[in-house]
Amino acid sequence: MSDSRSDKVWQSAGVVRQYLSDISSAVPFKPEQIAVMMQLVAAGGAMPSEGGRFLDIGCGDGVLGAALLAQYPASRGVLLDFSQPMLDVARGRLQAEAGQLDFVLCDYADPQWAQAMAPFAPFHAIVSGFSIHHQPDDIKRRIYHDIFKLLAPGGLFVNLEHVESKTALGVALFEESFVDSLVRYHGARNSGMTREQIAQQLYNRPDKAANILAPVESQCEWLRGIGYDDVDCYFKYYEMAVFGGRRPIS
Repeated sequence: MSDSRSDKVWQSAGVVRQYLSDISSAVPFKPEQIAVMMQLVAAGGAMPSEGGRFLDIGCGDGVLGAALLAQYPASRGVLLDFSQPMLDVARGRLQAEAGQLDFVLCDYADPQWAQAMAPFAPFHAIVSGFSIHHQPDDIKRRIYHDIFKLLAPGGLFVNLEHVESKTALGVALFEESFVDSLVRYHGARNSGMTREQIAQQLYNRPDKAANILAPVESQCEWLRGIGYDDVDCYFKYYEMAVFGGRRPIS
């Protein structure tokens, strides 16, 4: 893969530090999106009460893995990211559960990534949060194919994702809502930043160029074409969406 890829910015410790200390905490309805993910996993019965296995690709700081371990304390998981700074944060966050986890430095844009995951498979649940949208659409689709093959029969894929707005109005409303959320976040911490300063920091953040968004409707169609069942968008707020599907039992 070329070093000119825009998503390589996430391998910078400074970018990771800025994102986790600011943007990540203010993603609109992030707790609600994680709650929807957990409801989907529970309602679908994908994770057995004992011995379930999950994979979090583009794991970031480990927030989704932490949620799965809290609900399924007997489970084992693999947290995968191509950013060593992100993996380091996730490892620190989940050090108490380290015996149940494997932290893997791996780039899922590389066609060989699924082969690297094969020794851990099959997985009862595969999740991702605000990550796959950094890839071009053809690679997104290949990743969804790879995920399908790594799932156990009946296993569930859930993606918390930044998706494309179909209209300029949608873009404007999402950006306004994100600024609102950041203003509340900074206000609670008495940062002293004005709304304009916060907005400019959001619009000019170093990772923005790495976003390659696709409509959630298109991505759901890709999943159906691959063979996933129960495909739907289960939550959407402007450009934030929770969608996914299940590998059929037979």
